[in-house]
Amino acid sequence: MSEEPSWMGVDILPATTPSKPGEKAREGMRNRVRSWFPEREFFMRSSGQVRFIRVSSTLQMRFAGAIVAACTIWLFMVLWMLISGLIGAHDRAALLEREAAVASAESRVAKYRGGLGAVAADLAKRQDFIEKSVQGAIGPLPRNLPRGTVSDSRTEADKTVRQISLVLPEAAGLAKLEARQLVFVEQLTRYADARALRAEAAMRRVGLNPALLAVQDREAMGGPLIRLLTGPGDTIDPRFARLGASLARLNTMVQGLAGIPNTLPASLQFISSGFGFRTDPFTGGNAFHAGLDFRGPIGTPVYAAAAGIISFTGVKQGYGNCLEISHANGLLTRYAHLSRIGVDVGQRVGAGSAIGAIGNTGRSTGPHLHFEVRIGDRAVDPRPFLEAPVLESKPHVFQEAQTGDTHPGAFGSGR
Repeated sequence: MSEEPSWMGVDILPATTPSKPGEKAREGMRNRVRSWFPEREFFMRSSGQVRFIRVSSTLQMRFAGAIVAACTIWLFMVLWMLISGLIGAHDRAALLEREAAVASAESRVAKYRGGLGAVAADLAKRQDFIEKSVQGAIGPLPRNLPRGTVSDSRTEADKTVRQISLVLPEAAGLAKLEARQLVFVEQLTRYADARALRAEAAMRRVGLNPALLAVQDREAMGGPLIRLLTGPGDTIDPRFARLGASLARLNTMVQGLAGIPNTLPASLQFISSGFGFRTDPFTGGNAFHAGLDFRGPIGTPVYAAAAGIISFTGVKQGYGNCLEISHANGLLTRYAHLSRIGVDVGQRVGAGSAIGAIGNTGRSTGPHLHFEVRIGDRAVDPRPFLEAPVLESKPHVFQEAQTGDTHPGAFGSGR
């Protein structure tokens, strides 16, 4: 028996190489695969002799690997053929679509080349529709509109039509239509300017400044910038820009007129005290009266003189039961001595809406409505605002400015 080596009395054991975890896993996998392909023996009997055929595990694994490789290659080939077919079909569809677009574009170009007259006729029908729709909304455009507010391009347009007719006869219809469109745009611009001027004149008659109204109209505005383009590229024809500016100005003036108190808050025949100097009914001394007094029975309806928002309801010293309506243009109307208030603060009312009833509250000698018009908390004479003929069939000064009518009886005496 051999003795184990020792050194200084300590036994020394032979070194062993530890197996790595990865090698163990690979060895276990190989053993598992081999278990799927055990060695097999086949025997054949022929002519009284028995022959044995042995198929090793290695041969079986090689044969199985060859089958898996062949199947994988076949699968890749099928997938490639399928993908190639889809790509080819998509390319063919895109080609057909491009060919259809080209054919459509060519047909449209051919139509325009061969039938500019038909295109011009269609556009003329559209222009007829636009003009009739506009005139149906605002009435026929007057022929005697002032010409100084916008350029008159009729002469220049006629020259252009003649030149185009000589150079490109088939486009003469389109040139005439363009000239007609520009003339219509200029007429609309003059119409808007004329109505805006009448509205401004009506405002000045009651002491309002239209320029301040235009500045106030641009306050509290915003939103994304969406440019209006009518010319080639990113431009706008100056005549269309001028029309847009005139319509915007007219819209501002019309909105301003809508906020002017020109509806009678009570019957005009029963004004018991006017605006300005008077003898005080209680003291008998000289006094200033800041509004109009409309005499009437208790409970008689009181109406809003213009559209606005109720800004105050309650009791004020000397006024009794009182309400106030804030309008556009910095205007405010006050209704006092009421027996009943039929609206709430923040409520929006229209011109002529019932808002309360005549009463005898506050500093009052009898049932009546005290009505005031204020501009910037300064009392002004309500008569110019309420000036209108007694007959309702005749137009009102502000209605004339809004509609553009010029009847000779548009202004009344205020009585």
